[in-house]
Amino acid sequence: MKKIFWLAAESSGDLHASGVLRNLQDYDNFGIGGLEMEEAGFRSIFPFERFAVTGLTEVFKHLRFFAEVKKEIVKIFEDNPPDLVVLVDYPGLNLRIAREAKLRGIPVLYFICPKFWAWNYKRIHKLKKYTDMIASILPFEKEHFEKYNVNYEYVGNPIAEEISYEFTKAEFVKKFKLDTNKKLIGFFPGSRNNEISKMLPEFIRAAELLDSKNYEFLISKSEAVSSELFDSFISENNNVKIIKKYNYDQMKHCDFLVITSGTASLEAAIIGTPHIIVYKVNQVSYEVGVRLVKVKWLGLPNLIADRAILPELVQSEATAENIAGNIFEFTSDEQKYNQAKAELNKIKTLLGKHKTSEKTAKIIRKMLDE
Repeated sequence: MKKIFWLAAESSGDLHASGVLRNLQDYDNFGIGGLEMEEAGFRSIFPFERFAVTGLTEVFKHLRFFAEVKKEIVKIFEDNPPDLVVLVDYPGLNLRIAREAKLRGIPVLYFICPKFWAWNYKRIHKLKKYTDMIASILPFEKEHFEKYNVNYEYVGNPIAEEISYEFTKAEFVKKFKLDTNKKLIGFFPGSRNNEISKMLPEFIRAAELLDSKNYEFLISKSEAVSSELFDSFISENNNVKIIKKYNYDQMKHCDFLVITSGTASLEAAIIGTPHIIVYKVNQVSYEVGVRLVKVKWLGLPNLIADRAILPELVQSEATAENIAGNIFEFTSDEQKYNQAKAELNKIKTLLGKHKTSEKTAKIIRKMLDE
């Protein structure tokens, strides 16, 4: 049985990779991944939660751990090399692993490649040198790959085929005891502990600034974050309801959303619910980041549309007051709200219709056959 080593070290990559894995049950799939991948028959060899860090200072604190992981992976490549390495996002570690694999003659597929077009553009040269194929999920990456003759194939975006719903609007309202006479506002503070620390307090204060007679506030809690940390920001006096799981239902059935920048924003865009994108990290990471980032927007919907179809509140602008103001403005101005919905509908067209998991699995099989 041929062996595939996977490295998907964050929640979104875990989910996207799991869909591909379900089409590859006849191979030995192992490496670094989460619960979604394990449910698809994957063997995890490292504690997944240790990899959930963002921001430069946070990464620096974990350098020893990442060095140990790299050492263990290199040992695997030398003692019992896989037939293929599949890397999913997570460029800081994955680009180093791509190099180690290529040095040892192991083919490399990069599924969901680094956002080199946002910052550190020279990484495109590393992608060309250390990978055999890139399975691209963003249509605008095409011009960059073709400019530098990088071997790639656009496989569509995995989110489009992953979205599904458990409840109708009526069932959702009944399950969580919601008031149908109020606007439903959904908050998505993130799937990492440092995101929760930065954004959840602002979200809760934003809810407090708005009239509870007109709004119901729902906060999504990711299973990947610390319950102790999350709960430390919640009190009985907060006028919010915590929703565990059911992210897509919450996105679909809420009238408006507030989302920490990341995959969730594109999910909401495909679903079609208007929202604002917020982002805040520690000040050192932010000051370094603004010198490196080369794109006009952080949110994927804005990047795909190549214009600001959704508001972005970044760092000092990501305050409870600004969040509350945007919620009130969008839910009070029908024309502005409908314009945002119309713009989000165009995102689906730009992404195209693809079975991403099947197309990516087909590429993997072809690489293994070769």
